[in-house]
Amino acid sequence: MSASAAPPADAGTAPRTSARQRSLFGEILDWMLVPLLLVWPVAIGITFLVAQAIATQPFDQGLQRRLGVIADWVASSGASLPHAAATDAAPVLPQRLRMQLRAADGRVLAGDARLPAPPYAAWPRDQATHLRDASIGAQSMRIAWRWVRTPRGAAVLVQVAEGLQQRAELARNIVRGVILPQFVIVPISILLVWFGLGQGIIPLDELQARIRRRRPDDLSPIDQREAPEEIAPLVDSINGLLGRLEHSIHTRKRFIADAAHQLKTPLAGLRMQAELAQRQTDPEELRTSLRQIEISVVRTTRMVNQLLALARAENQGALARRGATLLDLREPVREALQELAPMALAKSLELEFDAPEQALWLHGNAMLLQELAKNLLDNAIAYTPPRGRVVVRLRRLDEHVLLSVEDTGLGIAAAEREMVFRPFYRVLGTGHDGSGLGLCIVQEIARQHAAAVSLDDNPQCTDPTRPGLVVCVQLPRAQAPAEAAEAPA
Repeated sequence: MSASAAPPADAGTAPRTSARQRSLFGEILDWMLVPLLLVWPVAIGITFLVAQAIATQPFDQGLQRRLGVIADWVASSGASLPHAAATDAAPVLPQRLRMQLRAADGRVLAGDARLPAPPYAAWPRDQATHLRDASIGAQSMRIAWRWVRTPRGAAVLVQVAEGLQQRAELARNIVRGVILPQFVIVPISILLVWFGLGQGIIPLDELQARIRRRRPDDLSPIDQREAPEEIAPLVDSINGLLGRLEHSIHTRKRFIADAAHQLKTPLAGLRMQAELAQRQTDPEELRTSLRQIEISVVRTTRMVNQLLALARAENQGALARRGATLLDLREPVREALQELAPMALAKSLELEFDAPEQALWLHGNAMLLQELAKNLLDNAIAYTPPRGRVVVRLRRLDEHVLLSVEDTGLGIAAAEREMVFRPFYRVLGTGHDGSGLGLCIVQEIARQHAAAVSLDDNPQCTDPTRPGLVVCVQLPRAQAPAEAAEAPA
């Protein structure tokens, strides 16, 4: 049989593997029918063993009764044993039975000489009836035997044997009578199970139909009372997902509306300043208008860049977690310091970097961590008055790496420290016209790195009117490459 050739994969792309969709109906049916079909042969074998036991019991009882009749005759007969079996008083046995009389010394006194003696044929103290299986040629026999004492005091072994063919035939008839109806019952059971499962998943189909009929903008919770009890946890999880999705959509809509509002004001100012510049005839006034346009462009560009940084941080969340690498936190923080150092020098600020000599290893995204450090430094530099002090510290804790940025600015009141993480929220009275996105970006990047952000007053500041601010970010620490290599597998 020939198979068609698959289309060649594009260079540089991994081959896609198609996963077979699982069927809940099929899996439940398999888990119900496969054990049934596996247990069926076992049940047949157990039935055969039980049938053999049922068939053996009446035949053994009949064999013991025949043995008892012959034993009583031998015990009460006064005739000479070698000729007793030929007398008219001797019991008559069916043709399927064989009888044998043996003396204590092993001599066959009467009956079929082919019947073997029992393994322990010596005269026993008890005269109980015993049963055993033996073979005479190719025929399997069931033998009942017993020791009897004659009126003359001689010990005689009485044995009665019967073939096993009738027992096996009876066992086969019992098994046949039990198994044959199952060939009708099992297919009917399979059809009933199939039908029952089909009826059982109807509520799932109805729930699916109700969800499909929903409008695209309908994110209201699914009524759990309309779903089966077994999938109530699944419905509850879907409701939780819908709630988070609705909150996310609402947050994005509000963010877009706020961003549009925040951009509309500087753009309108730019337009007015451009129109005013067009009407200027004095070169000095024209240069003043152009400087105002430049300041507005710088502010607008800064806001747009922070909007893009926030969008990039939010959109790269899952990608950043999957692409996290082992890195030294000192590197992205040092790059952020080098980039913003001219801004601090322009305000005559004292900029200090305090970090240990040992590497501070963690798993993260270097670009996002550099963005986090840049926003913390940018806020500290922007809100610190001239000739102030900004300190960036890195410390290694037991299970974390601590990044802190200290400034000697106006600080943030305790009542506003939770609100400053909201987009576009700005503390009034600072004299700085920011975008209100810096700490929001910091919190989003910290969340993606399982880090905690905290705000506090700067303990180095003694002026109550300028308490300063310390922003601390605790990130989970990772093993150093040498420690990871030496760790036991």
